[in-house]
Amino acid sequence: MNSATRGYWILLGVLWLANLPLRPLFDPDEGRYAEIPREMAASGDWVTPTLNGLKYFEKPPLQYWATAALYAAFGVHDWTARLWASALAFLCIPLVFFFTRRIGYSTDTALIAASLLAINPYFALIGQLNLLDQGFSFFLSVAVFSFVIAQSESSRPRHSLRWMLVTWTGLALAVLSKGIVTLVLAGMTLVTYVAVTRDLSLLRRLQLAAGLPLFLAITLPWFWVVQSRNPEFFQFFFIREHFERFLTTIARRTEPFWFFIPILAISLLPVIGNWRHWRLSGIEGSRVPAAFRAELFLLIWCAAVVVLFSISQSKLFPYVMPVMPALAVVLARVTQAQPSAYPRAKWVTIGFLLLLAVGLVFAVWKRFGSMSATSLTWALIVALACVIFISFERVRTQQPVAQRWLALAALSITGYQLLGVCYAASFPARSAAGLASEFAGNIPADTRLYSVGQYRHSLAFYLRRPLAVYAYVGELEFGLRQAHGTIAGRDQKQFLEQWQKETHAIAFIEPGIYGALSAAGMPGRIVARDANSIVVARP
Repeated sequence: MNSATRGYWILLGVLWLANLPLRPLFDPDEGRYAEIPREMAASGDWVTPTLNGLKYFEKPPLQYWATAALYAAFGVHDWTARLWASALAFLCIPLVFFFTRRIGYSTDTALIAASLLAINPYFALIGQLNLLDQGFSFFLSVAVFSFVIAQSESSRPRHSLRWMLVTWTGLALAVLSKGIVTLVLAGMTLVTYVAVTRDLSLLRRLQLAAGLPLFLAITLPWFWVVQSRNPEFFQFFFIREHFERFLTTIARRTEPFWFFIPILAISLLPVIGNWRHWRLSGIEGSRVPAAFRAELFLLIWCAAVVVLFSISQSKLFPYVMPVMPALAVVLARVTQAQPSAYPRAKWVTIGFLLLLAVGLVFAVWKRFGSMSATSLTWALIVALACVIFISFERVRTQQPVAQRWLALAALSITGYQLLGVCYAASFPARSAAGLASEFAGNIPADTRLYSVGQYRHSLAFYLRRPLAVYAYVGELEFGLRQAHGTIAGRDQKQFLEQWQKETHAIAFIEPGIYGALSAAGMPGRIVARDANSIVVARP
């Protein structure tokens, strides 16, 4: 790899991480996954995760541990809250490059594969958020890619063993990132590949004797300790959060079977014009008889992820993120083979960035009846970045096409990062940062905080305090039941009775509920408000 290419990697990393401190954490997910590790670091309890001081067992703890460690090292900030997720999302891009090179593709093809991931609109946008799916996708990709390498090098037993141990480690860390769905996806892919190729010898190369103990050594300790301290853990985490969420509508996230098809279409938007060339023969190229079919395995992996989450009764946009790194690899060869692929991807990327920028400005005007100067400024910066890129392209027409793909990757990352900041400026109520800034650091320790009719995850993070929740359950239901034995007695009436006894308290109230409380004689004065909350204080 030459110095120019290394420089591009550094540039892409800087661009990817540049907006970490530039926008506040969005509700609900970013606030949630920032607050849980904050409470973990503050309490010193690294076994039992809590949210708002209540037990929270929906997900395993790996990201909580990593973020709590970052808080301890660098302080509690927006950028430390999202660094683990965002950094692992970015690392998927060089991971795709190095894997593609390792299985025999040329450097140019590997660079195009990495660029395809970087210009993927879905990956670039979701990769900026503080979610668990980035770490899950990274570790799953490590496991899948290292498995492919191990099987491709099965004639070299020692090398194959080392890569299989990496596979088992990746699977273990994926389990600690998001749960046992990891094993279902891996099993589906393996069984399907064996059924399609009739290659039963693959099952003898799983290195179970060495790999399974390694997997258990990484995963079991936390599950064992958390269960010993919390007997209710097993039923909630394994039964409710895995089986009931998958088989029933308990999570209230029901979507049609085809929910992920439009997401895949958006993900492939820059290269979807080449779809006629996406034949298995073109994706695989020339095959060696009886050799492991790497591209076929990756395609089966992608299908397994999409099919499993499509039949689930709980669907969310980030669920198909683990598909994206593998998809970039399998499309690299056929994309490189089409001379029109790069020009088309360039103009589609530029057009989509501009469309989203204009759409955000229009959405602000439609919602608030006026143009936001801040969101308009960020949208214009997106347009300026596109103009600069076009001008840059005109003087680089003789550059190798792989270098031009990398430049397009830089534009894509820059544009989608700017759009993230534009969105935050356009809809400030998506975060409680502005509201909390009026109180953070100025609330006496003896002042009781209430949240009524809502629970804004980022509010607790920015206030660095839990809140007493009334007239709201949501995902706090399990923790409320564990703490209080029941969720009864925490409605508006009980809040009003408690509030009337307070002498120093602040309540963050859902606006519709505040109207009813005010009519019922709620004392106090309004001290702040935003689109989602009215803040009342006593005295």
